Amino acid sequence: MASWVLSECCGIRPLPADFSRPTSRLQPLRRSLPCPAVRGVDFRRQICLGGRAPYRDWALRVSAPLRVATVEEEREGGEVNGKRVNGCEREVPEFDHGMPPPFGLAEIRAAIPKHCWVKDPWKSMSYVVRDVVAVFGLAAAAAYLNNWMVWPLYWAAQGTMFWALFVLGHDCGHGSFSSNPKLNSVVGHLLHSSILVPYHGWRISHRTHHQNHGHVENDESWHPLPEKLYRSLDSATRILRFTLPFPMLAYPLYLWSRSPGKKGSHFHPDSDLFLPKERKDVITSTACWSATVAVLAGLTWKFGLVPMIKLYGIPYLIFVMWLDFVTYLHHHGHDEKLPWYRGKEWSYLRGGLTTLDRDYGWINNIHHDIGTHVIHHLFPQIPHYHLIEATEAAKPVLGKYYREPEKSGPLPFHLVGVLTKSMRSDRYVSDTGDVVYYQNDSQKNSFSQKNSD
Repeated sequence: MASWVLSECCGIRPLPADFSRPTSRLQPLRRSLPCPAVRGVDFRRQICLGGRAPYRDWALRVSAPLRVATVEEEREGGEVNGKRVNGCEREVPEFDHGMPPPFGLAEIRAAIPKHCWVKDPWKSMSYVVRDVVAVFGLAAAAAYLNNWMVWPLYWAAQGTMFWALFVLGHDCGHGSFSSNPKLNSVVGHLLHSSILVPYHGWRISHRTHHQNHGHVENDESWHPLPEKLYRSLDSATRILRFTLPFPMLAYPLYLWSRSPGKKGSHFHPDSDLFLPKERKDVITSTACWSATVAVLAGLTWKFGLVPMIKLYGIPYLIFVMWLDFVTYLHHHGHDEKLPWYRGKEWSYLRGGLTTLDRDYGWINNIHHDIGTHVIHHLFPQIPHYHLIEATEAAKPVLGKYYREPEKSGPLPFHLVGVLTKSMRSDRYVSDTGDVVYYQNDSQKNSFSQKNSD
C-alpha cells in the first residue's frame, strides 16, 4: 500500500540496478534517463531518480501526502496557493548549456521580423555624423577650457566616443552598415584609421572570429588556452594575460602579434590571417593606418607632445580598454560555466549560443547596442539599430539557451566585478575532449585531492 501511495502521489520509482554515481563535478549534467510521467506533478520540478545527479547527495527524503489533490487541483497542476499539495517538493534539473539545441538557425531566422534585415545607409550615416560631431565638439571644448578639472571628464567621454566610432566601422566590416561594399569600405577606413585600427586586417580576422565562435582552437578573439599551452607560458605573459589592468590594454599588441599560440600580424599582407587574394586589401589598410600615424606625428610636432597626449593619447587608451572590456565579457564571465567546443561537437549555432548579451546602462545607445550580442553573432548582417527588436523576437525560440543580461545602473560598474571574477577563474580548458569548460589551478587541485582521498 505504501509503495502504491509513493508511486502514484510522489512519482517515486525503485532505483534501477544500473544506477551509478558520477565521478566528476567539473562538467555540468550531460544526460539523464527519462522520468516517468505522473499525473498532477509539474515535470519542470521533478528529479528523475534513474538519472545521474549533478551532486553526491544520496539522501532520499520521503513523506506521505497530507491529502490527495482534487480533480480541479490536478487540472491546475496540483498546486494550492503556489505550493505542491502532495507533500513532494522537487528540485529543478540543472539546465545543460552544452547540449545540442532543439532548434536550428532557420527557426531563429524565421522568428525575426523581415524589416530587421533591412539596411538603411542614410540612417547608418546619421550615426556617423552624430559621433563625429561629438568627437570634434569634445576636443574643441577641452582645448578651449584647458582645465585639469575638465580633462579627466574629457578623457572618459572622448575614449567612449572613439569606441563608438569603432563599432560603426565594425558594422561596415560586417556589411550591416549598408548593402554597398564600396560605401562600407570607405566609411570603415575613415572611422577605423582615425583610431589606429587597420580596417581590412581587422575585418578579416573578425570574420574568422564569427565563423569559428566558441571553438577552442579556431576562434580568433579571447579564445581559451588549452592547459598545455597555459602551463608553458612564462610568468610575464601570464601576468599580462590574466592580471588586471593589463588584459584591458591588450588590443594594440593583438593587432601586431595576435593571441598566445597564434602567429601573424594584422598589418602584414603575408600573415597567416589572410588569403593571397586579400593581400591588396591588407596593404591598403596598412597604408591608411600609416597615414594616420604620420598626421598624428605632424600634429605633435606643431602643438607639442603633452597637448596631443591629452587630446588623443589618453582617449585612445580609454578606447582600447572599452574594446577589450566589452569583447571579453561577450564570451566570458557568466555565473554558469559555458561550453567551448572542438571537433564534431562544434557547430556555428552551438558556438554562437555561447556568447552573452550585456547591459551597459546609458552607454547602450552611445556604443550602438553592441551589448545585444547573441543575435549579432548569429546574424551579423542585421544592422545595430534592429538588434534589440530582433533579439526580443528570437527569445521564444532560444528559450534557456538565451541568458538575460543583468540590468545595469546608469553606468555598468557591476561588470567590473564580473570581469575580475572571470579573470581569476577562467584560466584554461582541458587539452582533450570535444565539449570543455574553463578551469583554474585551485579547481584542479581540489578535484585531484578529492579523487586521492
